[in-house]
Amino acid sequence: MSDKMPKQHNDDAMDEMLPEYDFSGGVRGKHYRAFQRGYKVIIHKTDGTTEERDYALPEGAVMLDPDVRAYFPDGETVNTALRGLINLIPHERAPSEVS
Repeated sequence: MSDKMPKQHNDDAMDEMLPEYDFSGGVRGKHYRAFQRGYKVIIHKTDGTTEERDYALPEGAVMLDPDVRAYFPDGETVNTALRGLINLIPHERAPSEVS
């Protein structure tokens, strides 16, 4: 065989997580609420300087939980469903209306 032949990888071995990547003590959703409020990224450059970037959801943006997102994959489906719910909400009569 030639040295230029690509090495064959065992797919099963590639799927195994290395012991140093142990997430057994991790907590799902630990930073979820903080992420919704926004977050800061600090970039450390090779020249020794740093750059800070602030990120936040745009005003009016809503983050859907994964189980909800499975049913509502885009904004159009979410808005359609919410408009349907709005129609079910009883509206109070205006004070000038008489029964």
